Amino acid sequence: MTRRRDILTASGSGLLAAWLASPAGAQENSIGDNLSAAEKDNIALVDRFCQAWEAMDLGQVCATMSAQCVYRQSQNTPPVTGYQAITEMMQSWIDSASAITYEVLETFARGPVVFNHRIDIYHSDNDARHLEWEGVGLFLVADGLIQEWQDFTMRVKRGLG
Repeated sequence: MTRRRDILTASGSGLLAAWLASPAGAQENSIGDNLSAAEKDNIALVDRFCQAWEAMDLGQVCATMSAQCVYRQSQNTPPVTGYQAITEMMQSWIDSASAITYEVLETFARGPVVFNHRIDIYHSDNDARHLEWEGVGLFLVADGLIQEWQDFTMRVKRGLG
């Protein structure tokens, strides 16, 4: 026998899923009046981080991160810790690209955590080095700097063809 609570729970879950998928639900998850000043600052920091990649300037990129930042390139890779180790890893990405584009599709923050869904394109004249990555980044912000950054890969396309 189906209980009233089960019906309400199922109905509520369905409505929540539909709301989150709707434009109204998506709007609540973007920058808006519902965010605290700290959350807006955290989003602005992550936006500066993404813009620094497009400038292809590791100094600007790393200026948004703490000296002991922890970075995990994907859900399948071990973390890299500290400015020096992260810089060494990222320099090869910049060296292999003729231009970099970070297309941020969605961003929201909850407290010190910023989530962004983006497409990173590492343009290259060499077809084999061209890379398009789509995924989500989770950033933990404290004291005005990114303390932890982890990307989760959704899709990778290598080459121009």
